[in-house]
Amino acid sequence: MKAYVFPGQGSQFPGMGKDLYDNSPLAKELFEKANDILGFKISDTMFSGTADELKQTNITQPAIFLHSVILAKTLGESLQPDMVAGHSLGEFSALVANQTLSFEDALTLVYKRAMAMQKACEMNPSTMAAVLNLDDKITEEICAEISRSGEIVVAANYNCPGQLVISGTINGVNIACEKLKAAGAKRALVLPVGGAFHSPLMEPARVELEAAINATKFNQPICPVYQNVTASAVSNPAEIQKNLVDQLTAPVKWTQTVQQMIADGATSFTEVGPGKVLQGLVKKVNPEMEAASA
Repeated sequence: MKAYVFPGQGSQFPGMGKDLYDNSPLAKELFEKANDILGFKISDTMFSGTADELKQTNITQPAIFLHSVILAKTLGESLQPDMVAGHSLGEFSALVANQTLSFEDALTLVYKRAMAMQKACEMNPSTMAAVLNLDDKITEEICAEISRSGEIVVAANYNCPGQLVISGTINGVNIACEKLKAAGAKRALVLPVGGAFHSPLMEPARVELEAAINATKFNQPICPVYQNVTASAVSNPAEIQKNLVDQLTAPVKWTQTVQQMIADGATSFTEVGPGKVLQGLVKKVNPEMEAASA
């Protein structure tokens, strides 16, 4: 069974999508449509902007979404997924690939999500940190202990065995990093991100996005999506909708998602979008698994 996976924030790079625009009339048409929907020429920033310009949240999220989805559209009939999944933001790309959401509706939601998350970051200065080579349970226990003391710090991204990202208040994450290193983590490194994604600090963004998601038409998908919140196959549009809302404050269970897709019969993983991050994570979950770029 063919699994298609879609990357999230952090996979952007200068010049992303330009080859698609130059070589595919369909891609060119979709980029121009995206510029119209967003009300500014995001394609200009994608094709010729600097790395710093691409890091702005209002650019990063729609840019990665557009690169992934437009690449998927140019694959035409060769894109025949038996199952799909996306890492955080990538879940929106996956939902276009399995026809749950239209291109236009998903892009509108992604942009609203980016702006809502930016606003939440400004309300509560916060951060994330990568924890390497420590048992997940130890990380979870240390986060819970710090949270009981009044700070907020939670496990946010289960990326692969031995790689977990935590998220929370700046003080909470700094305390956690020291305790995690003392507990045996190879590294506990604060990341250069704008805020505490996938934590309770994103609640204002979740509330804002919920209204937009609930007002959007979700169709019956052509294949299941393995969602970040549940790490299991979902085909019911109402359930997909609810999980997409919950995703903002819940952890990304990527390790568990890949494990479940393999358990359900995935024989190959194709990453659709910028970068090769997800292929690497799939290989760390199961070194025997075939993983490649579209």
